[in-house]
Amino acid sequence: MTTGSLLNFTVPLGNTGQSASSQGLLMPKLQYRFRVSFLNFGAGGQTTELTKQVIKCGRPSVKFDSKTLEVYNSKIYYAGKYTWETIKIDIRDDAQGNVSKLIGGQVQKTFDFFEQASAASGIDYKFQTNLDVLDGGNGTADPVVLEQWQMYGCWITSSAYGDHDYAISDPLVISLVIQFDNALQIPLGTGIGSAILRTAGSIATG
Repeated sequence: MTTGSLLNFTVPLGNTGQSASSQGLLMPKLQYRFRVSFLNFGAGGQTTELTKQVIKCGRPSVKFDSKTLEVYNSKIYYAGKYTWETIKIDIRDDAQGNVSKLIGGQVQKTFDFFEQASAASGIDYKFQTNLDVLDGGNGTADPVVLEQWQMYGCWITSSAYGDHDYAISDPLVISLVIQFDNALQIPLGTGIGSAILRTAGSIATG
């Protein structure tokens, strides 16, 4: 089999003109090539310890409310306000307690459980989370960030510290559920956050 035949390993497009006839399948982004970093997280300490211990991280998901206009014999639907769904991040707990201390410090910023005092405002406990999709580089070949999700106004809605079990040898895992206010897909102009021309009839509005 010649390497040229590999170009046929895809869906035939015919004469649609949507893609080069000699182009095969595109290389996919892989689930395990990622990195998560946290900004303004915890009550001090290197947040890189969290980055090294991350096991799993969800990608942002946005949902629009569907609204209905009732008219004569039919209905018209339009988009209402949006909601960024929560993401879940699983992190290994380490023997020195670096991870649990960082997470505990962040949770304490939201609510002081000893003094029973809550934060005065969101700026006191909100942080930023960056999710990088990488190309697999490492060592002498620096990884290339193929895509970055920047999530703003993050706060921990749930932190589960895992279960102990005599019957298994798996590491303890801390599971975080994170809510955020907004997310952008970097580089800008290629997805979520890119500039879109708005029109009202034939008049551009922004």
